[in-house]
Amino acid sequence: MMVLITGGYGFIGSHVAEQFYKEGYEVYILDDLSTGKVGNISFKHKSAILSIDDVKCKEIFKSYNFDIVVHLAAQVNVTKSIINPVQDAQSNIVGLLNILQLSIENKVKKFIFASSAAVYGDNPNIPLSENELPDPISPYGMSKWMGEQYCTAWGKQHDIEIICFRFSNVYGPRQTNEGEGGVVSIFTSNILNNIPLEIHGDGNQTRDFIYVKDVAFAIYRASQSFISGIYNLSTNSKTSINQLIGILKDINPHVEVTKTAPRDGDIYHSSLNNAKVTEMLDWTPFYSIEDGLRKTYEWATNAFHQQIEHQIKEKRKNVFKFPEHLNVIRPYTENIILFTILSMILLQFNLSIIPVFFFGVFYIMTIGAIYGNTQAFTGVVLTFLLLVYTYSSLGRDLVSLLYDTTFLFQIVTILFIGLVIGYSTQRKNIKIQEQKEQLEDLEKRYHYLQEIYTEVRNVKNELQFRVKNNEHSFGKIYSIIKELDYLEPEKIFTNSVKVTEKIMHCNGVAVYQLNTSQTFLRLVAHSDFTNNNTVPASLKVEDTAYIQQMMNTGKPFINRSLSLNTPLMAAPIYYNGQMCAVIAINNLPFESFSRYHENLFTIVKELIQRSLSRAYDFIELSEDQRYIKNTTVLYMEKFKEIVQAKEDARTKYNIPYKVLTLTVPLEQLIETSTNFRKILRETDYLGYENNLLYILLPYTQNRDLPMILKRFETAGYANDFDEKVF
Repeated sequence: MMVLITGGYGFIGSHVAEQFYKEGYEVYILDDLSTGKVGNISFKHKSAILSIDDVKCKEIFKSYNFDIVVHLAAQVNVTKSIINPVQDAQSNIVGLLNILQLSIENKVKKFIFASSAAVYGDNPNIPLSENELPDPISPYGMSKWMGEQYCTAWGKQHDIEIICFRFSNVYGPRQTNEGEGGVVSIFTSNILNNIPLEIHGDGNQTRDFIYVKDVAFAIYRASQSFISGIYNLSTNSKTSINQLIGILKDINPHVEVTKTAPRDGDIYHSSLNNAKVTEMLDWTPFYSIEDGLRKTYEWATNAFHQQIEHQIKEKRKNVFKFPEHLNVIRPYTENIILFTILSMILLQFNLSIIPVFFFGVFYIMTIGAIYGNTQAFTGVVLTFLLLVYTYSSLGRDLVSLLYDTTFLFQIVTILFIGLVIGYSTQRKNIKIQEQKEQLEDLEKRYHYLQEIYTEVRNVKNELQFRVKNNEHSFGKIYSIIKELDYLEPEKIFTNSVKVTEKIMHCNGVAVYQLNTSQTFLRLVAHSDFTNNNTVPASLKVEDTAYIQQMMNTGKPFINRSLSLNTPLMAAPIYYNGQMCAVIAINNLPFESFSRYHENLFTIVKELIQRSLSRAYDFIELSEDQRYIKNTTVLYMEKFKEIVQAKEDARTKYNIPYKVLTLTVPLEQLIETSTNFRKILRETDYLGYENNLLYILLPYTQNRDLPMILKRFETAGYANDFDEKVF
């Protein structure tokens, strides 16, 4: 499954992305890096550096089939929203509408929107519940409230589940100093930089601080549930600034504090009631304020030391570094200075033209081999000037040099050498640069592959450890999923009972198959079938309220009122957009009747639904290999596979079945099978071999046979059926 996280490189978004990645999701991040950092994410993922209101977002949604969208990208600075409310609305309203509309157009199943406690404004009814009337006092709070209204309206009008979380003051690793929750980040940063902590007012003002990993886990849990609506996400507690500083002093005793005047507009007390989310989502915050602050401080300390080490390395690099803006003239300067020094030494010996000429040739070859054609040409110019100076010092007129063949030959020679040496060196340097680039590319690939290898080894080691030590290990989950890895629906129906019992730790699981007219359900699998079983073998849709409810809503049914003669949980199974079966749990331990198990049941239902869809697709594609031409009669090989599935169900769950045979000539097979389809149930099967028509009757006992045979006799078939045992 794939999740899109807007703002996924940010403080909260990076933790949410990590949570989904750990749960096996493919993560796609959309972020404009206005506040986020790519370095916040270290695992493999896909991403696009875009603003959420960019038209290119449409192409991303078209290219990827997102199952879940978590919308965290926003302008979160209250002060900035007051200074520039238009920019705040552009990001928090227009950007949200763009992502929300694209999610609806591309049939995203779940949309989670990050709202804020700022929607409540300065409300004294602490702790604030979701029923309190929003009264924001800043453009930021207004934009978040407006976002909630759009989400609520869109959720009602379109087939999409939308959850709005009103965050309290989130804190934790990777947090910047923006937003109200940034007080923790500001305090830890000041402590590490030996700056006194500044308290505005008396320090008794309170906030509801929640650790970022608790937020990330709640968002993930919400994505796996079938809840929707608006929820506070908080710890339902109040922590004063003085208490916050007290905890930080326990972590680091060297903390200094100064007090200043209160800030205008500051809310004195803030706390959110989280009763609704803890009840509906079966979630509670795991980290206390002490644990969360300690982990945040540890992360900040490590980040601080890494930053100092990086700054020291950069300073060391720049100690003898040539000024950047002078790098262009640096080679020319070195060339001229070196030539001048060597020339002055040479001229001290009062040499003739020939030694000076050979010195120039040697210098051009050397400088050209070091720097290439540009400096080689500079060497040519310098050598020309030296030759002219030498001729002049010997009494030659400059004009006469223009007619001197020796001088002209020398000039042509040094020019030719300069061009050849410079060109050759330039080609060599280009080759070396190309090889360096190839080497860098190979090194990058090597490091990337090394990271993947290390990651795979770590995952492998973790899996081995969990398989060995964890009661709910991946090995067991894998073995459970393999129970559904079949292409025969009857096998899947039978094994889905076993899978549900294993995962849900329950019994009394029943699976019903819905007929094509959507009016009748027939029991096809049950975990505890006996002669006196109270689970009905068939159900009429019009007489069964919970079936009608599921057909209308498309959502699982939970028997919270504990109605009699009704399953505790039931879920619809769909194929090609139409309900084809129902899985129900009749017996469930009291401690398992919780939100967690409701979410777990939804996952089980999805597993079964996917397996059935794959099996039905396979049957449609292989009809010519499955059924005898122009009939609904199975080839005997396929028929025996279904009988074997029924035999397995009889052995495991005592589910009865009967197989009858009737002699039918081949030329009468099409007519007979057509007539039998009018008599038989949709869950019955026909097979044919050697002039014998086989009839498989699931959930049929000895006492049912007289009635069935009577039905055949009424249809014009003599009572000459034989019972067959495979």
